[in-house]
Amino acid sequence: MQTTRKPYRGIGMEGFIATWYAKNTRGDMRDQRRCARAVADQVSPGGSVLEVAPGPGYLALEIAKLGDFRISGLDVSHSFARIASENAREAGAAIDFRQGDAAHMPFADDAFDFVICRAAFKNFSDPVGALEEIYRVLKRGGKASIYDLRRNASREAIDREIADMRLSPLNGWVTKWTFRLMLLKRAYTDEDLVRMCSATRFGKGEIVDDGIGFELRLAKPAGAAGRLRATR
Repeated sequence: MQTTRKPYRGIGMEGFIATWYAKNTRGDMRDQRRCARAVADQVSPGGSVLEVAPGPGYLALEIAKLGDFRISGLDVSHSFARIASENAREAGAAIDFRQGDAAHMPFADDAFDFVICRAAFKNFSDPVGALEEIYRVLKRGGKASIYDLRRNASREAIDREIADMRLSPLNGWVTKWTFRLMLLKRAYTDEDLVRMCSATRFGKGEIVDDGIGFELRLAKPAGAAGRLRATR
């Protein structure tokens, strides 16, 4: 009997867990705004943006404030798709949030000018499939950025990052141990990213250090096949 692999690693972000996450990641929006500006600076007015795994939708909402963009979001969590849609309605933002699998996106080929994925790539059970889908839905000449945690991020750096989130003592403790016991174990090295990109039509990309994480920059077409380079 054939079994279907779930599209995410770890526990599902549904119900109470999704609500807790949405509440406790809304406070400090500095990093969201920085990331939103980086996206907006690369997309022309009227351009189309897809956020993969938007969670409660805060980043997509920040992008919407910065220009006349057509924005969509795709999250595997039914709860997050609902919460993000509610947040968009409250903000008066026309953002199309949907539920779906990053490795099997419900979008047409060549649909988006830019694809962004933040703090979720390590949780995909089929990351290579997700990269292939990002390539497929990007327009020719389109770009993508994937932000996530570095496998070699130090505990001290992570603790400083969590302190900057200004969480309550209890939520700070929960977040710290979530990083240490789960997220770091799922995170990727530069070598992992090189291997995954080389297995897709992107072929290559650029890795840029981003605090305790990285930004993986991709483009369609990527040009001649070559090695992924890391910028330090």
